[in-house]
This record gives sequence, C-alpha cells and structure tokens, in this order.
Amino acid sequence: MIPIVADLHTHTHASQHAYSSLYENIVIAARKGFCALANTDHGPAIPDSPHIWNISKQKKLPAMVEGVRVLKGVEANIIDYNGKLDVDYSILEWLDWVIVSMHPYTLPPATVQAHTNAWLAIAQNPYVDMIGHCGDLRFAFEIEPVIKAFKEHRKIVEINNNTFHSRPESRDNYVSILRYCMEYEVPVAVSSDAHFCTDVGNHSLALAVLEELKFPPKLIINSTVEQLDYYLHQYRRKPFRIQSQS
Repeated sequence: MIPIVADLHTHTHASQHAYSSLYENIVIAARKGFCALANTDHGPAIPDSPHIWNISKQKKLPAMVEGVRVLKGVEANIIDYNGKLDVDYSILEWLDWVIVSMHPYTLPPATVQAHTNAWLAIAQNPYVDMIGHCGDLRFAFEIEPVIKAFKEHRKIVEINNNTFHSRPESRDNYVSILRYCMEYEVPVAVSSDAHFCTDVGNHSLALAVLEELKFPPKLIINSTVEQLDYYLHQYRRKPFRIQSQS
C-alpha cells in the first residue's frame, strides 16, 4: 500500500454537518504519524458552513500542534460557471491550502460544457492549490482539456476517499481522470474528506484505486514528507516548509 504522510482535506464541527474539533482531528493525525493536516472547512455558501470569520481567524492558529503541521485552509465553493468563488481573494492569498469544489448546494449541476468551462476558469486562479473531488459524476466534464489546463497552471488534483464511499457510481469517472493525470504527469493528493475525527487518514478506497492503476507514487504529493515539502514550497510556492517545521 502506498504510504500517506498527511491528510489534506478535513472538516471540523465549524461545518455543522461535521462532528469533531480541530484538536481532535490533529490528535488522530498525530497518532497516525502524519507530518501535516489541512484544516479545510467549507466556504460560507454551503447552508450550514461556518461564518467567513472562522476562516479568516485561522491566522491565530499555531503552526505546529502535537508535532503536526497545521495547514490553515478552506474548501471554497465554486458559485458560478465562470469560476467565481465564495471566499474573497484577500483571504485566499494568505491561506496555506486552498481547495475548490463543486457542490450541488451552491452550484446546480448543469451541462458537461458548463462544468468544463468552470474548471478551465478555476485552473487560472493563482490562489487555488487543489481541485476538490472532481470525479463526482454529477459534475462530469471534458477530462483531457481540463487536466491539460491543470498541468499548465500547476494545480493538484484531489483523490477523495469519501467519493468512493458516498458516490461509488463515480469510480469509473475518477479512473479516467487518473489515467489522464498519469499521461500528463499532473500531481494528485490523497485525502479523507473526514467529517469525524476517526476518519482522518482513512484513504483505503482511494489508495486501492491508485494501486490498481499502478499510479506512480512520484505524482502523489503526500506520499512522502520530501514530496509534500517540494510540492507545497516549490511547486505551489507556499512560504513555509513542512520539513523544517517537523
């Protein structure tokens, strides 16, 4: 099984459909020997999401807790098919980790072309780090041109474990996305999308698919501490280093 050293998509009870505190998530990450954990509660367009202040006040969080590097982040929502987000750039620009996702609560599923246009616009957003659970069949898009755009604009594609559990019909679509990621050497990150602390680091379904495809570990950014450090500090040009903090 491919080793994973960080969970880059987790939620706390600030998103009211999640049920654990940030500290509880960190404790589980520490028990699993993770070097980092991204705190990525939903942007404010989701009905029971935290107030925008919850995101902006993350500046007060310590960089390290229980030996785990805490990445201050958000899962922002795409709110129109031109790629508009529900979190202002003035916040996105200083966050450690920015995921963007399509959710039917904030963006009604439309056509393949509309979904494609939205992802092509998002690819050009300099503040976006990771493309959230894009295997979701409800938001099917033209895969090859979008993956090529992610390559050009240095985006990381999330392999979301929760999708394989909650939307198993999307598996084949995710496999197609992964094949194009391999062809164009687009990096991916494996994540839990945990909504309860015991699910932090639960990547088994995602890893099984990656193993089946013989997906190259060198393209999985959180498979080693060194790769995570490289992809954050140099590939995404974040102002911190995982290794120097751990």
